[in-house]
Amino acid sequence: MNNKPFLLLQLRPEDAVSDNEYEAFLTYGRLGPRELRRLRVEEGGVPPLDLTEYAGVLVGGGPYNVSDSEEKKSGGQLAAERGLRALLDTIVAHDMPYLGTCYGLGILAEHEGACVSKERYGEPAGAVTISITDEGVRDPLLTGLPHSFRAFCGHKEACQDTPPGAVLLARSEACPVQMIRIGRNVYATQFHTELDHSGIRVRIDAYKYAGYFPPEEAESLKERLLAESVEFPMEILRRFVEIYRER
Repeated sequence: MNNKPFLLLQLRPEDAVSDNEYEAFLTYGRLGPRELRRLRVEEGGVPPLDLTEYAGVLVGGGPYNVSDSEEKKSGGQLAAERGLRALLDTIVAHDMPYLGTCYGLGILAEHEGACVSKERYGEPAGAVTISITDEGVRDPLLTGLPHSFRAFCGHKEACQDTPPGAVLLARSEACPVQMIRIGRNVYATQFHTELDHSGIRVRIDAYKYAGYFPPEEAESLKERLLAESVEFPMEILRRFVEIYRER
């Protein structure tokens, strides 16, 4: 068995949300604390890393937008993005295990030459129906799952097209690029693979005034989302960890 830990890179300035995200990756990845190294890179950037020391890299979401102009980005965001792009140079070139979620898709897609913008395909905070493509049905992270399932998401920017050379694994009605694979081991999803009912409540409170939904609808949004059955995104995360911890 591979004894290397996974690496989680986080970009959430809010402590409560960052902690909740970390706990969710532990829970649904079925990882112990020693099996998941957590690095918050939203302010200090990405330190020097030897990626061969890790079984795989996970990148979560956050309030940042890849497509914002540099003038709108904080120094912390710019530093984090420089570090992430440098890591992606290595990850993609060597086809290293990677699973990006939400922002983790945006930074990967931009790195690979796709147009990531707010022009089309943004989705307000909520639950959407994800549809697996024919290619997705044959992918080890998705095979055997229902051809459509519900997932939590919320994003202002989106891939306007599938990155060159990437395989489209899943889509939704409002957002055509929901999950991709590059090479054999580099994955990313627009929807969240770690987000459960507890987590969505934490994020609604934290981002109430961030433009993902009308602030006055926060409580009713919580009520609606509590009624959603969301389980298969977490299976994708579990499978990713299971596959790459064994290699």
